[in-house]
Amino acid sequence: MPAISRDEVAHLARLSRLALTDAELDEFAGQLDSILNHVKAVSEVAADDVAPMANPNAVTNVTRPDVVVPGLTPEQALSGAPAVEENRFSVPQILGEGE
Repeated sequence: MPAISRDEVAHLARLSRLALTDAELDEFAGQLDSILNHVKAVSEVAADDVAPMANPNAVTNVTRPDVVVPGLTPEQALSGAPAVEENRFSVPQILGEGE
């Protein structure tokens, strides 16, 4: 006996606001029955001793630890700049030109 009938597929189609032909109802009933049988087979697998997991492979993040190191002083950072204004990099204006 199929797990899902043609009438149940028609009901689901109405709820989903899908207009299905009689041929489509028959086709989808068979497909949904097959899907439900596969789900039933998977759910019958004895997996009580298997812990739930997102990935069967052990995955670890490969990062280095954060280590605080001294950075550049403002003078060192600005030493190679072509133009400096008020202790900041000075660049030509490109937005708003000609206004």
